[in-house]
Amino acid sequence: MFKKVLIANRGEIALRINRACHELGVATVAIFSEADRQSLHVRHADEAFCVGPGPVMRSYLNIPNIISAALISGCDAIHPGYGFLAENARFAEIASDHGLTFIGPTPAVISAMGDKATAKRLMAEAGVPTTPGSDIVANVDEARTVSAAIGYPVLLKATAGGGGKGMRAVHAPEELATAFATAQAESEASFKDGRLYVEKLIVNPRHIEVQVLADEHGGVVHLGERDCSLQKPSHQKLIEEAPAPHLDDALRERLHTIATTATRAVGYTNAGTLEFLVTGGDLYFMEMNTRIQVEHPVTELIYGVDLVKEQIRIAAGEALGFTQDDLNTHGHAIEVRVNAEDPNNNFAPAAGTLTTVVFPGGPGVRVDTHVYGGATVPPFYDSMLAKIVAVGRTRESAIVRMERALAETRIEGVKTTVDFCADVLADPEFRAGGVGVAWLPAFLARRTAAV
Repeated sequence: MFKKVLIANRGEIALRINRACHELGVATVAIFSEADRQSLHVRHADEAFCVGPGPVMRSYLNIPNIISAALISGCDAIHPGYGFLAENARFAEIASDHGLTFIGPTPAVISAMGDKATAKRLMAEAGVPTTPGSDIVANVDEARTVSAAIGYPVLLKATAGGGGKGMRAVHAPEELATAFATAQAESEASFKDGRLYVEKLIVNPRHIEVQVLADEHGGVVHLGERDCSLQKPSHQKLIEEAPAPHLDDALRERLHTIATTATRAVGYTNAGTLEFLVTGGDLYFMEMNTRIQVEHPVTELIYGVDLVKEQIRIAAGEALGFTQDDLNTHGHAIEVRVNAEDPNNNFAPAAGTLTTVVFPGGPGVRVDTHVYGGATVPPFYDSMLAKIVAVGRTRESAIVRMERALAETRIEGVKTTVDFCADVLADPEFRAGGVGVAWLPAFLARRTAAV
């Protein structure tokens, strides 16, 4: 087992990793920007190093400073969390070159699966159903030719993308040029990689992802699926649940089998997530996230497995301590992301000082957060303040518990998504389960029109 781990992240995921390390008897080193000097992840780590000013390029993406902090403090491993450098193959290589274990898959696998076009090709070669689409398109003229062959509507996607960045739906040829320029510019700004590919737009599918764990000894398991269809117009997730409601048992089994087969096929190790578009009885591979997911708590609560601890154990060379037959689900879990955003203003992010912070408690409620009363929400980072997770014996009981939890939540100083999410939970269509990715934008439009 490692002696000391540097946590190359901030916020709630940095705290989450810190807790897992401490429960494993591993010392921790936090990094922080000047804007995060008073953050809880800094206070709870055994050591902490400032790696730069607020902007991410000068702090949480500052590879030389992060590696220096790890070496100076005597770390033997780095956990990247999610976002920032978590899926940066070059960062993983540099860490390895300096004798530091990267807690994640190998740089080669990160590179292959992080390039969405390459990942789709590898999945197709492994027999995994993929969405009809192209390789990288060199320019808008090539994108126009491919789109005409595939048939509109199509989706322009950044090959280095994630979190909805660098994606634009195109419903007609006359929209293509503007959408291409916008997606390319957004991808370049977000990932320093403006390459795009074209994919057939599957209208209103469900977004279902499968969690996998794989060790260096050939052990591969899945931990079921999560339904992540509740997404903002920007394609960023807002509410997730596990298991996916109203999913045909045969289709569920097929998803699990495909996910483990694909994991083996690409030589994957550590925690990963395969994302699929599901419509009717059809499924299409979308991408593989080579890291821990924001929504991992819903899986942990129904499987009773600490995924972050498993990440650390696997990276330390240990074999999985369980087989697929040992893994069984218990109940239903729902996660709500509490973001510093204004749902009535296109989810515009909000920054400021939190004057009041009260989170819920009680049976079956988990809160992962890094904020507190008096904390400052800086303008430089993701707007998520907390994840509230509720688990119940049934989906309905989990929803009722979440409604109670949101009613107990009080955050003042910035606008948040708490009331909006409570309205979603109360909606009969959501309550019935199985809605697609187009549902939340339509719900938002109805809600805005009624105000």
